[in-house]
Amino acid sequence: MTIWLPDLSSGAGPLYLRLAERIESDIDSGVLASGTKLPPQRNLAYDIGVTIGTVGRAYALLRERGLVSGEVGRGTYILARHTLARHTEQVAPSPVTTLPFEGSRAVEAPPGKLHFDSTAAPNVGQAKTIESILAVISRDNPDDVTSYTRTFPEHWFEAGSVWLSRNGFRLAPDTIVPTLGAHAAVMAIIAAVTQPGDHILFEHVTYTQIARSAGLIGRRMALVNSDEHGVDPDDFEAVCAQKHPKLAFLMPTAQNPTGVIMPGERRAAIAAIARRYNVLLVEDDIYGALTDDRTPQLAEFAPERVFVVGGLSKSVAAGVRGGWVSCPTHFRHSIRVAHKMVTGGMPFLLAELCAQLVLSGEATAIRARSIAEINARLDIVRAALGGYDFNITPNIPFVWLALPEPWNSGTFKNAAYGQGVLVDDEDEFKAGRSDQVFHRVRIGISAPRTRGDVERGLATVRRLLDEGDAGYDSFG
Repeated sequence: MTIWLPDLSSGAGPLYLRLAERIESDIDSGVLASGTKLPPQRNLAYDIGVTIGTVGRAYALLRERGLVSGEVGRGTYILARHTLARHTEQVAPSPVTTLPFEGSRAVEAPPGKLHFDSTAAPNVGQAKTIESILAVISRDNPDDVTSYTRTFPEHWFEAGSVWLSRNGFRLAPDTIVPTLGAHAAVMAIIAAVTQPGDHILFEHVTYTQIARSAGLIGRRMALVNSDEHGVDPDDFEAVCAQKHPKLAFLMPTAQNPTGVIMPGERRAAIAAIARRYNVLLVEDDIYGALTDDRTPQLAEFAPERVFVVGGLSKSVAAGVRGGWVSCPTHFRHSIRVAHKMVTGGMPFLLAELCAQLVLSGEATAIRARSIAEINARLDIVRAALGGYDFNITPNIPFVWLALPEPWNSGTFKNAAYGQGVLVDDEDEFKAGRSDQVFHRVRIGISAPRTRGDVERGLATVRRLLDEGDAGYDSFG
């Protein structure tokens, strides 16, 4: 008897996506005939060396694509071609069935499903303000909005200084580089100050789009341990001594996904160690603009080696792609050039929009409305998930939820997806191959359109938590 096992040695993207595409390929080539029963999730996970959650997500994606059917108590079967054809004739295809994910996240919520996997600024009516400012910019700058940006007006730098400065610590305009969002800012830093093969240090769980992007351009990851107060200074020093990273990516204020705010004494310790080992530091302060945190910024302890990055995506509007980086003075020119090289250049329309939003005070007003909406939704979280363990930080649009036995992170994400709620499992935030297991998911609360949608989605999460394994049918 021939045993079918998928070959995942080739392909790109997350393992679950490669597994789903391999199965689809084997269906197309006839290796898996219609009516074939796929292996139970647990068995296949063991045979190919992945988690059960990975297999579950792959099977769920195949069901979304209409290639398999799951029958309770019987397993998952390849659909017959005529069945698939008849189904296609009768049901209008959903736009998300052909490319439902970008990386490991859904491109858009399928009909009836709610996005709890985003932390972009909530919709508080900011579109009207943006519309009016854009109209004025287009009217007053017709040549600039239709051509390349060749000069940067001084008020762009002033806007960055205003937005990035907190708690009386002013980041001077002559340190600022306007960028296409915080992500582009960090990638410009990486491109400018590191070389292929260099190590970049990350926490075990963090904003991993940076780690993945850095890996694409040949940088290597070094992982550092953290605790309830943020990065562990002893382990930070050990990793610096062993791996000699050129750069460390840190989120001292409202770390994503844990929400931890690093105390001032620990920031001072990290800065001193970085100076001793000549490590440059990125201080991603994207959530800092939302907080009332009075802790001195990391840059206050080591201004000669800290890049402060921030933007408008979490507090004003993600779609305007507004960001800035404050650089140690001698790096400013190289960061500006690197940003142009990795992004193609700064569009006048967006840079001017973001500058006017900040300098007019409109960004501050929108941020205040966003914070009020986020906190109202966090109150819903506290009521809906009371009795369970989760990290919650005032003003911050996500919670880091601990899963009770017997849930693991990937399986819970798959179960929530099956019930119409998209959340992020811990693998979404792992910067590299890590042996640390958290059994947590991050729930973002800013993307659902209404507070009623937040209540409805959290009720589903609560039901899954209460029911445990009984709330999840894997069709395996």
